[in-house]
Amino acid sequence: MAVMSYTGRDILKHVDHTLLKATADWAAIQQLVEEAVEFETASVCIPPSYVKPVYEKYGEEVTICTVIGFPLGYMTTAAKVAETKQAVADGASEIDMVINLGMVKNGHYANVVEEIKAIKAACGKKVLKVIIETCYLTEAEKIALCQAVTDGGADFIKTSTGFGTAGATLDDVLLFKKHIGAGVKIKAAGGIRSIEDMVAYLTAGCDRIGASAAVGLLTNRLDETFKSDTMSEK
Repeated sequence: MAVMSYTGRDILKHVDHTLLKATADWAAIQQLVEEAVEFETASVCIPPSYVKPVYEKYGEEVTICTVIGFPLGYMTTAAKVAETKQAVADGASEIDMVINLGMVKNGHYANVVEEIKAIKAACGKKVLKVIIETCYLTEAEKIALCQAVTDGGADFIKTSTGFGTAGATLDDVLLFKKHIGAGVKIKAAGGIRSIEDMVAYLTAGCDRIGASAAVGLLTNRLDETFKSDTMSEK
């Protein structure tokens, strides 16, 4: 893998600054958004019920990402489509949907593709990321889902919700790189809690990182340079 370097600011431009705890209150959401604006993260990823108030208060100051079918993914496609339409109407620019793992375990990949297509249609030109929850999948299922995400027309494949039994791994990201179609990007999420982790995932080929700790880790290190081989700072 090539040696790459990133400043703290570079890293944050790839971060979806995330708060998805069920108990998150408005004060915590506001703090998250204000950090995202100040440090120019790629987006804020927040619960659907907070999309409208965040958009009303901050408008275009921040890119709003929200989650659909979260965190288990086993609701009907119609319910997910309705959620997506509401989120877009409320001001979301990016949608992170969870696949139906039951479809995968039954081998119904065509149904997975159709669900992704339906949600992408509801998104229109908004960004769609598809969470496949790798911790519950075999390698063969992960490979099949790379094809399903590609065929469904999604913009990203995403590793994890952060609510499963495990989160992102570099092995999964490298597997995705081999099997996703042209134009599909990768988002790693779940368990990414250090600068070293973030640099490793960016170097491996991720375009986005879902993290709650990134701003705190990099607030006072924005202009330092982090190398992927040694993680030395300048």
